[in-house]
Amino acid sequence: MIGLLNATVGLLLKIVTFPISILTLGIFLLVINGLMILLASGIVPGSTCAALFRLLGAVVLALLGMVIRAIVKQS
Repeated sequence: MIGLLNATVGLLLKIVTFPISILTLGIFLLVINGLMILLASGIVPGSTCAALFRLLGAVVLALLGMVIRAIVKQS
């Protein structure tokens, strides 16, 4: 679910908030990733997500995105 949301809503949010991301040197992308995790936990019935886990999940999503982009770029 998080992948689908990140590919659709997340992409739209990243485009709209691009100027803020530039001003914060990309740190604001962690906020967007955290919002995507919160949205996914709200859509999936029975799931909850504490603030600490949203923060950790946002960091993990950002790191995985960097790794995947580096692998794809090399190919």
